[in-house]
Amino acid sequence: MDILPFFKKIVKEHQRDLVANDSVYNAKFNYAINEIKTSRYTWYNFIVLNLFEQFHRVVNIYFVVLLILQYIPQISSLNPTTTLIPIVFVLAITAIKDAVDDFRRHRSDHSVNNRISHILRNGQLVEEKWMNIKVGDIIKLENNNHVTADILLLSSSEEHNLVYIETAELDGETNLKVRQALPNTGDMNDDLRKLSNFKGAVKCETPNNHLHKFTGNLYWGEEAFPLDNEKILLRGCTLRNTEWCFGLVLFAGPDTKLMQNTGKSIMKKTSMEKLMNKLVWLIFAFLLLLAIITAIGNSIWESSTGESFQVYLPWEGFASSAAMSGFLSFWSYIIILNTVVPISLYVSVEFIRLGQSLFINWDQKMYYEKKDLPAVYRTTALNEELGQIEYVFSDKTGTLTQNVMEFNKCTVAGKRYGDVFDEDGNAVYPDEYTSKVDLSYNMYAQEGFQFYDSRLVNAIKNHDENCEEFFRLISICHTVMPDETSDGNLVYQAQSPDEGALVAAARNFGFVFKSRTFDTITIVEMGEAVEYKVLAILDFDNVRKRMSVIVQDPKGKITLYCKGADTVIYERLDAHSDEDMKKITEEHLEAFACDGLRTLCLAKKHLDEDAYNVWKEAHDEANTALEDRDDRLSAVYEEIERDMILLGATAVEDKLQDGVPETIANLAKANIKIWVLTGDKQETAVNIGYSCNMLTDEMKNVFIISGFSSEEVEAKISAAMHEIHASERSNFSTNLHDDDVQFINHTSSEENGQSVSILSGSTDQYGLVINGQSLVYALANDLELKFLELASLCKAVICCRVTPLQKAKVVQLVKCNKKAVTLAIGDGANDVSMIKAAHIGVGISGEEGTQAVLSSDFALGQFRFLERLLLVHGRWSYVRMSKFFGYFFYKNFAFTLVHFWYGFFNGLTAQDLDDDFSVRFPKLYLPGQKNELFNVKIFFVSLFRGILTSLVLFFIPYGAFSTGMASNGMDMTDYHTVSMVISTCLIIVVSLQAALDTSFWTPINHFFIWGSIGIYFVFTFAMHSDGLFQLVPSQFPFVGVSRNAFTHAALWLTLLLVVMICILPVVAIRFAYAVCWPTYAQKILQIQLRERKKEKKMRIKSPDNFANNLKQRFQTKFKIKRRTSRPKSGYAFSHQHGFGDLITSGRMSMRRKNQPPGSDNRTSEIATVSGSPAIESTDQPVMTETYKKINID
Repeated sequence: MDILPFFKKIVKEHQRDLVANDSVYNAKFNYAINEIKTSRYTWYNFIVLNLFEQFHRVVNIYFVVLLILQYIPQISSLNPTTTLIPIVFVLAITAIKDAVDDFRRHRSDHSVNNRISHILRNGQLVEEKWMNIKVGDIIKLENNNHVTADILLLSSSEEHNLVYIETAELDGETNLKVRQALPNTGDMNDDLRKLSNFKGAVKCETPNNHLHKFTGNLYWGEEAFPLDNEKILLRGCTLRNTEWCFGLVLFAGPDTKLMQNTGKSIMKKTSMEKLMNKLVWLIFAFLLLLAIITAIGNSIWESSTGESFQVYLPWEGFASSAAMSGFLSFWSYIIILNTVVPISLYVSVEFIRLGQSLFINWDQKMYYEKKDLPAVYRTTALNEELGQIEYVFSDKTGTLTQNVMEFNKCTVAGKRYGDVFDEDGNAVYPDEYTSKVDLSYNMYAQEGFQFYDSRLVNAIKNHDENCEEFFRLISICHTVMPDETSDGNLVYQAQSPDEGALVAAARNFGFVFKSRTFDTITIVEMGEAVEYKVLAILDFDNVRKRMSVIVQDPKGKITLYCKGADTVIYERLDAHSDEDMKKITEEHLEAFACDGLRTLCLAKKHLDEDAYNVWKEAHDEANTALEDRDDRLSAVYEEIERDMILLGATAVEDKLQDGVPETIANLAKANIKIWVLTGDKQETAVNIGYSCNMLTDEMKNVFIISGFSSEEVEAKISAAMHEIHASERSNFSTNLHDDDVQFINHTSSEENGQSVSILSGSTDQYGLVINGQSLVYALANDLELKFLELASLCKAVICCRVTPLQKAKVVQLVKCNKKAVTLAIGDGANDVSMIKAAHIGVGISGEEGTQAVLSSDFALGQFRFLERLLLVHGRWSYVRMSKFFGYFFYKNFAFTLVHFWYGFFNGLTAQDLDDDFSVRFPKLYLPGQKNELFNVKIFFVSLFRGILTSLVLFFIPYGAFSTGMASNGMDMTDYHTVSMVISTCLIIVVSLQAALDTSFWTPINHFFIWGSIGIYFVFTFAMHSDGLFQLVPSQFPFVGVSRNAFTHAALWLTLLLVVMICILPVVAIRFAYAVCWPTYAQKILQIQLRERKKEKKMRIKSPDNFANNLKQRFQTKFKIKRRTSRPKSGYAFSHQHGFGDLITSGRMSMRRKNQPPGSDNRTSEIATVSGSPAIESTDQPVMTETYKKINID
């Protein structure tokens, strides 16, 4: 066992070199095994490392030094136990909390490392734990298995050695992807003897974080085979719709691309905690100054006056001179005055944080009922940081969206279908009470399919030619692949979730895609099976933005069906097309896009056989060209994809999570900038940007940064910045010329009761979209600041096609250079690195596993709860903690400095506004971003107030009792009586100050504030009682002091005078500011009070009207709200090249590799997917006699 792995010599790897089934050879390179470790501690280093981390807190070092000083009797009059117990308690509680957190990580690691996989050993498959798998091993994966390590695909159960994988944990995409083994290794099939004898050598790249790139070669026999990313299965993927496959382990454990993208765990501290560490040094310097003053004063007093009292107060043996007495006095006052930074501050902070964390857990408005998920705090150390967020970095898939595509609306031959209206003719959103269309005429209709416009169903039933051709195109023009489950059900494998939704919609309306071969496709059209011959598939790519299929029906009629972006389809329509229909369809497209829907235009073209044959020859020639093949194919495609007839358009909803646009809009009002970092394609990301209202038509420009070199990226960034600056100069000069200079109030300053006018030269808004390839160059040292400057000038920033590590680098760029508090939110393993990199990480308990939640600081059920987490709990936590720190320092300085003045004579608050108003008025959040409620200035104000209060607390009682005599003739100038007066004044003054700082009263507030005063009197009388003196005379010698002191009328008059002097000025100043210079929060508080009074009167006067108003307010929430934004193109139906090449080459079919060619186990039970992972249908309708007679083949 390797007890001390950190003593291993780390050798830099230049090339990965391995041989299959040769553990001896591979062991020479000391490659990492498949065990992963995300925990921070081990059993043997926990105490040392944890204490080392805790003593990064300066204050902990301060308390330990203080504890050591208290053990020196010559300078300490205090019992060291009073310091020892609290410091041990604080260190122990923190250590226990860290141990529990790390235990969870250990448990998670143990769960993953002990998963079982099947590995090939000595010609047999044996079960082995993941942690014991090594580079060079051959493993077997089965359907729905997680991929164990980064492996080279050798063979699979599918024809042509294809496998289907889901990569959601890597890049957030839930659509299926295809990987294919080399034909040479695929011939081994599942023959264990051949696989055991396989001795192929692999030389490839070293471990890295590039998810979409792999370079290497396989050397087997006398041949070398190039390897790329299409032959690699990465850890984090899941095998789907594939019975089995075999693979060779290339990278294991920490070397896998998933772990390379995970990022390191860092110890997070809040801004206030960092400020506290700095303030501790200031306070310590202040303490040293006071101790030096007292030491010098003591030396002077001892040399001038103290020597005369040697008879009564002789010097100790170790204090033989005035100088030595002053030296000892210095250390004594360091101990006496240590309460300026008491350890109780940190104990109190931890309890406050715990309470605030529990409020988050208990908040029912952040409970996601659908999945039974409450909001969960995973750390208590970052609550107040939630109130200071300036940048939010969000994933898209599963965080903003639901990972669900739904066919929502369509337009056919100028007629619009899919809208829902109420009795008054107003467009509304459908709910559970809205009647769905009756699809009983179609036995294949899915129960879960939702459509509400019966006009479309009626048109199909009546055999409307346009509608039939519309859905015929949808069911034919795609690259979706059918597959069969073990029980004979048909499933769809969609390369794009949009395509899955469209094909599923066609199926539900009666045009069922049943099967395909490399040159045929079978559609069940309204109960009748029709087989079309596929003549050509003109596949989609990002440049063409369309795809076409040329088919021949059973009657010999040849038709080209095309779907694509509205811009590219309209350019290719026949010149004699119906202009009215084109115009109407364009209006419908505009309306669909304004609703945030993703649109596709559909068109067709009839071809005569001679024209097709001529084109086919040109196509074959271009397809076999050795040079410029892609360009020549594009030209051939352009030749035939023209003069088309417009059929209509589809509108698919990439369903956002509930409340996402509203949440983003409200956070923007709170001056929170939201950046979307996603692994999705650019087109998809831009569409979601428009749907979320991050990108709008009101923006002057949306810059697209897409380059393949550093120079190209820099040029585009410079051009964008030049355009922005030119616009600002133009608008500024125009404003000056028109004598119409715009002034905008700085809302952050308005919070402090002031309105700062800032000259605004431009109100133009910009958006920025950049892809992962360009981001590689933009994040380089010479360009990163320029990129950040451009991004800061844009209202919305979307980074697409980014890797997990790039997400973390973008967060780090903002975090380090903008000095702003950042938050990252995501739901998948691909978001872990940015969650760890940000000041605060929030995990969504979504569809992509729990990796993000396990690495997060807070866990939510939906993105919309982020609004409440920040604007309510974040703001409350920040306000509470700020008031607490200000009050605590005031109280402690007032208390501690009384001892200092004496030396010259002897040598929880709650929120201010409720949660609804915190959400309604997001600008209330701004002070936290600027750290306005607790900073160095506030600290010094508290210090100054504490000094003034301490002067009043000491000198007024001293002046009142220094020469006085009680009414009964007894002396009342003894220091016991004076100390009792001072301590009583202190307790009452600081308690009343806490009451003044309390904005919202509850029974708990009353109990602790007034109870503190009551408990003080109880304990004071008890400690000076006869009973305690008789029990422990040495510890309680001051019998009757309190009884004597409280009988003096002068004490109560002095108390009244001190309270008035300390409290009345504070009340007067606050009243003046509230009346003359109210803060933004105070203005909103007045609105809240007025509304509550108004509602109270309404309830009393007219309960019925009040109920009607509530009903009307509720109903308006469900009125349809049309978005005003429109994307340039709503087209995004494929994330990459489709399956076209695989289909037409015959390399993809429905048959398993081990299924006999003549067999056919297909049935007419169909299951489809709307989205990517194939989901079996639970609908198994009873067949009618008509459908039983259909010959599907």
